[in-house]
This record gives sequence, structure tokens and C-alpha cells, in this order.
Amino acid sequence: MKNIEVTIPKLGESVESVQLVRFTKNVGDFIQEDEVIAEVSTDKVDSDVPSTIAGKIIEFRFNEGDEIKIGEVFALIEPSENQQHSAQKTENIEEKKIENVTTSQTVNSIDTNQFLSPLVKSIIQKENLQSTDISQIKGSGRDGRISKNDVLNYIQNKSFTNDNLSDTLTENNIVSSSSFGAKDEIIEMDKMRQLISKHMKKSKQTSPHVTAYVEPDVTNFVKWREQNKAAFEGKYKQKLTFTPLIVDCVVRAIKDFPMINVSVDDTETKIIKHNEINIGIATALPNNNLIVPVIRQANELNLEGLAKGVNSIVDKARNNKLSPDDVRGGTFTISNVGTFGNLMGTPIINQPEVAILATGVIKKKPAVLETEFGDIIVARQFMYLSLSFDHRVIDGSLGGVFLKRISDYMENWDVNTQI
Repeated sequence: MKNIEVTIPKLGESVESVQLVRFTKNVGDFIQEDEVIAEVSTDKVDSDVPSTIAGKIIEFRFNEGDEIKIGEVFALIEPSENQQHSAQKTENIEEKKIENVTTSQTVNSIDTNQFLSPLVKSIIQKENLQSTDISQIKGSGRDGRISKNDVLNYIQNKSFTNDNLSDTLTENNIVSSSSFGAKDEIIEMDKMRQLISKHMKKSKQTSPHVTAYVEPDVTNFVKWREQNKAAFEGKYKQKLTFTPLIVDCVVRAIKDFPMINVSVDDTETKIIKHNEINIGIATALPNNNLIVPVIRQANELNLEGLAKGVNSIVDKARNNKLSPDDVRGGTFTISNVGTFGNLMGTPIINQPEVAILATGVIKKKPAVLETEFGDIIVARQFMYLSLSFDHRVIDGSLGGVFLKRISDYMENWDVNTQI
């Protein structure tokens, strides 16, 4: 029977390659269908790669630590009958125990019980890191696992001097002497930051960005949330932040103007109109990188569902628990720059989407209100909204009225809305 090729599956629109963290099996082992054959890492998440068939592993075409393109063949499996697996599996477990003992003996100088991939171990040994160093490295992988980038970042984040500069620079990261001082520090971008950099640069090169602004009066919006957040949490066991309320207003505006919920095909001659409204929420990770997990089919969710969706993806992002499905398929993104105390921002479009909303900090300001007795000055709550959009497919009129519609939904939030 013909050997089956196992390829790296697609793990998101912007993911073009992965780093092979480790194989969970050896050549010659038998493996069940859907059993994990390898662990890989991307700029977004760590992920398990399952076998597509039951059989015997014939060949691995890459080594741990290698970069592999999406869709590339990395293993060959010879299909076999299920009854052969049980006996072989028991034998493999015993072999694995022996292998683990042997491996642990090769890194006795590292006093840690944490799993370290062969690539990570080789870097640690090459750099002569001690157990005190390892204990200071915070793992960003699944279950706190230390990755190659975690080790490299730890090494690069140490202070450099002119005396040891030549020992730490490579041909690929030479720094001009005219721009480097004796007390300066060289920090190599981790893989996620490098890919974020490329993604942002590509977005600016792809889409002619235009940004529009509005400043809605969100007094009723703020008042309703303040009056109902405790009852909401008591009823639904979910915290009620401003984010699901904003998402609700955005979804309603997209329903009014569906041509915002589109993307452009690779030929730049066709517009793809999406039926689902999948809202991405820009979220900071523990390592200060940014990721955009997605609330799928937000157009079918009520406020309870939106709050649950927001809380779930934000919690998973902050604890490095996101899966590839959590970060794919977005059609519109929201970035809350108000979290950092910023009034407004000019966000970069998250390709292949065509628009992104930034929400600023909510601030109390004096405002002029018209009454039957004349104008009065009162304190009201305001916030800036800024919409960056792709001028290839969204003209100023559409971008402007869409942003104003979001503003209107926020300004006219019904204070009698029931939870």
C-alpha cells in the first residue's frame, strides 16, 4: 500500500510557516489516526499536528527546530491494520521511557524538571546557561513550556558591552558602530514580533489607509453599564466590560452597511462579501506582543453571548491558551487604545480585512445641551472612535457614515435595556 504523506495543516490566514518544536513519536513507531505526531509553533499559537491516518512512521523529513512551510510534507506513514498497534504501542512506551532517561542524563547540568525540546537544550548548553538562568525564563508555550524564542530573548535581553559585543553578534544582526553606544542594549525580535512587523508593513503596502474620527457622547452607554454590571455578572456569571457593548454597536452598524464586512481577493479585481460577522479583538499577550482572537458569528449573539465570547478569548490570550481556530476568520477588528489611557489611535488594518476600529479612553467633559429654558453646560462622558479603512474598496462616504452609525448606536444606547 502506498505511503501516506503528512503535511503541515493551515493554521490561519497570515501563517505561512511553522517552527517544528518536537516530534511526539519516532521513526518506526505505530501511530493512531488523529494521534499527535508533532508539536509546532507559529507567531500566534503553539499547536499539535495530528496524524491523518493510522500506521507506521516511515520517515521524518525535518529536524526539530526547523522552519516548515504550510502544506509541506514532513512525515511519511505506511498504513497498517489497527490490531498491530496495541502491542507495538506498549513496546514504544517502554522505549520512550529509556529514551527519556538517556536524554535527561545528557542535561544533568540543568537542574529543572520542565520539558525542554532538543533544540532548546542545545541552545542552553551552547550558551552555558545554568539552572539559575533557566528558573528566570518564563515559558510562553503551552503549559508554560520554554520555547527557543524564550531562551533567545532571555539571552538577548542581557546587557551588552563593547568587550563582548563581537561574541554575540552574527552575520544577520550586525549593528552599525555609529548607532551603538557602550551602554546600549541589543534586543533581537522574537519570532512573533518579526511576523507582526512583516504583517503590519504588508498591510500598509497593500491598503491605502484612510482614518476618520468621531466623538460620541457615551453618557447613557456608561450609565447603563455601571447600573447593570453587578446584576449581569450575578445572572450570567460573566463580567460586563465595555467591549461587548461596543461589539454590539459595531455588529449592528455592519448589518446596516454590509460592504464594510468584505475583503479583496489576491487579483485585486474582486470583492469578497462575508455573510458571517467575525469580530477580532486586539489583545496584548504576556510577552507584550499583540494578537487578534476572533468572536465568530457575532451577528448571531446577544449581549450575554458577546460578553462570554469576549471574556473567553481575552482570558485564553493572556494565558497562552489560544488555538489556531481562535485567531482565524476575522472580518472586522476592534482595538481598544483607551486601555492605555490614549485619547485616540490610527490603527493599521488587519489583513485581509478592510477596516479596523480604535476606541479611545472615556473622559468626562463639559458639554452644551439645549433645553426649553436655553443652553446649559453640564458634565458628560465622551470617547473618540477612529476608523482606518481600505480606500481601494471603501470610499470616504461609506467609511464616514459607517463610523457615524456606530457612534449613533453608542450615543442612543437605551438606558431601559433589560439584561
